[in-house]
Amino acid sequence: MKKNADDIIIRKALQADVHAILALIKELAVYEKLSDKVIATEETLSETIFSSNSHVIVYLAEYKNELAGYAIFFRNFSTFIGRAGIYLEDIYVRPQFRGKGIGKKLLSKVIETARENNYGRVEWCVLDWNKPAIDFYKKLGAQPMEDWTIFRLSEDKFKDLV
Repeated sequence: MKKNADDIIIRKALQADVHAILALIKELAVYEKLSDKVIATEETLSETIFSSNSHVIVYLAEYKNELAGYAIFFRNFSTFIGRAGIYLEDIYVRPQFRGKGIGKKLLSKVIETARENNYGRVEWCVLDWNKPAIDFYKKLGAQPMEDWTIFRLSEDKFKDLV
């Protein structure tokens, strides 16, 4: 079956989409075997994504008028290049919609945003066992940052430091 780019619509999420955004986050968490880590609610997402000072952007992908996936990202900064960039927190295409060019179109929209804002790069993390995603990213020309290790300090540890 031939891919038809006209069947794919990428649009910026609206406040009214917060229920759909949370549903997609939960689907991604199931896929990543991290369901127990999702504590986000429609309220917290709404406050964070759609507040007047938010730097978070969500694009939704629709395929033939069905919700097919999303990308959620925010601005970061690189001291080495002296410019802002984008950190892509999530990019997710629902299993039944994979192989239709939706992931590439979502990522292209994020990159278009980076270009429009003169950002220096787009970065993201991928679980080391997610071979389909790794292969997809490499095919697009993305390179793994193998010399770097991600560290995380969760909110429950904040109190120990201040």
